[in-house]
Amino acid sequence: MDVESIRNFCLSFPDATENLQWGEDLCFKVRGKIFAVLDLGSVPQRLSFKCTPEKFAELTEQEGIRPAPYLGRYKWAMLERLSALPAPELKDLIRESYAMVASKTEVKTARRGSRQTTQKEKEAMVSAQL
Repeated sequence: MDVESIRNFCLSFPDATENLQWGEDLCFKVRGKIFAVLDLGSVPQRLSFKCTPEKFAELTEQEGIRPAPYLGRYKWAMLERLSALPAPELKDLIRESYAMVASKTEVKTARRGSRQTTQKEKEAMVSAQL
């Protein structure tokens, strides 16, 4: 896959956005949380994404794939070149990264939405009705 096909694929997911951060890193996010990072400043370009612990161990044994700097301990893998994996496998890995990150943002959003009303808030609502 090339930069443009990765970009189009990442932006095809619901609520996906892109943002240039930290110089030349194109970050793909879902509800504000990063699920893939494309390093545009490196030659060749590199791609990092979140993996399951099992997949991370498997991938980092392969030539051209290593733990992502600063994120490896969170099971993020980095392709040292975009051609390190065939396109269908890379798409599956990006899709899994998106799904893992999106599911965590949904949990946090749901928790915020189901927050209990405090006694002060209840009193303010009663006062407003009077």
